[in-house]
Amino acid sequence: MAQTNLTKKVFHGDTSVWIIFLLLCCFSLVEVFSATSTLAYKTSNIWIPIVRHASFLLAGFLMILGMVRIHYRYYSLAILLMPLSILMLVVTPIIGVSANDASRWLEIFGVQFQPSEFGKLACIVYVAFLLSKRGKFSEKAIFQWIVVGVGIICFLILLYNFSTAFLLGMVCLLMMFIGQISLVRIGKLLLYLLLGGVVLIAVATIAPRTVEKFLPRLETWSNRLIKHADERGEAEKEQTDKTYVITDENYQVTHAKIAIARGGLFGKMPGRSVQRDFLPQAYSDFIFAIIIEELGVVGGIVVLLLYIMLMIRVGIIARRCEKLFPKYLVIGCGLLIVIQALTNMAVAVNLIPVTGQPLPLISRGGTSTMLTCIYIGIILSVSHFGAGMGPEEEEDEEEEEETDTEEYVENSSENPIFAVETIEQTGGHREYEQL
Repeated sequence: MAQTNLTKKVFHGDTSVWIIFLLLCCFSLVEVFSATSTLAYKTSNIWIPIVRHASFLLAGFLMILGMVRIHYRYYSLAILLMPLSILMLVVTPIIGVSANDASRWLEIFGVQFQPSEFGKLACIVYVAFLLSKRGKFSEKAIFQWIVVGVGIICFLILLYNFSTAFLLGMVCLLMMFIGQISLVRIGKLLLYLLLGGVVLIAVATIAPRTVEKFLPRLETWSNRLIKHADERGEAEKEQTDKTYVITDENYQVTHAKIAIARGGLFGKMPGRSVQRDFLPQAYSDFIFAIIIEELGVVGGIVVLLLYIMLMIRVGIIARRCEKLFPKYLVIGCGLLIVIQALTNMAVAVNLIPVTGQPLPLISRGGTSTMLTCIYIGIILSVSHFGAGMGPEEEEDEEEEEETDTEEYVENSSENPIFAVETIEQTGGHREYEQL
């Protein structure tokens, strides 16, 4: 009993979200420990990579425990990250640390982080805050402010990371759709973006060097799309040709396919992956392929269902929120986590080109892990303060139901005529009608 009370005092908020979070962390610890074999070889120590990753998960867990006790209204202050994120994104291409031929990282006091992750958080809070002001401002004004703010962030991210900019833009569009922004406005925005993309491709074809000065990663994006399309077109040829050459261009995708093929239904068991030693990003971008190799299709489906269940719980939390800001805030955080997870899985099974998006809470990565924990903390805070969900609330509801039952029994025993209880929600009064 004491242990149960302690658990209820510690784990505030929606219990299901807590369970999903802890299960994803368990998957992460097992699979990252297995997938970091190449890092263990470089450091000559098998414990350094997993201890570092576990420390980020532990820090994120402790941060969630603190965030769930903070009222969600204080998270609106994260809107102040907008100007700071813009500043960091502007200086990143200039003084940023390069990784994989792209400057995506900033280093402050020896700590490296991705400014784009803070930009995503700022945009989610920014859009949720504006959508909650529909009664005070016109729809047109809110739409324009969203387009300007999110547009600046997405453009700056686009300079070196197309997939993150696309992902963030998609989430913000979905938030506007859920926030009942006119479909005509959203449709026009999509049309303008499509026309802008066509013009950009045309200019890049005519004057590639000029465009490369502003978008140095444009060639990389186009090459990935072309290679992915070529692989799809040559699928029948590969089936008839018994020889298959692994080149630098198809190296990652091919070994991801091999990992999935080796996994079968139940996998080779944790720690017995072979392709982890061939995939350069086995612990990050392609960790889902390693999960299937070691845990099989069954394990992959379980991971997929965990993210789907998280989105379902987010929808339930949002539906129970009476105020607009927590409703849109929790929806934005949930969409960002789940869409990023689906993107990572789609890359692993070769449905879309390589994007570089990690699998939230499972892939190794300090910035990504901590920011995902922040999103989980916000979701739990909203469920606790905005939706009235959690172990302690469930206990209160059970006590109220028991009290109602006792009152009904007492009233029925005192009155010789049967009493029918009708509970009126408005005003919180209970009225009794005698038959």
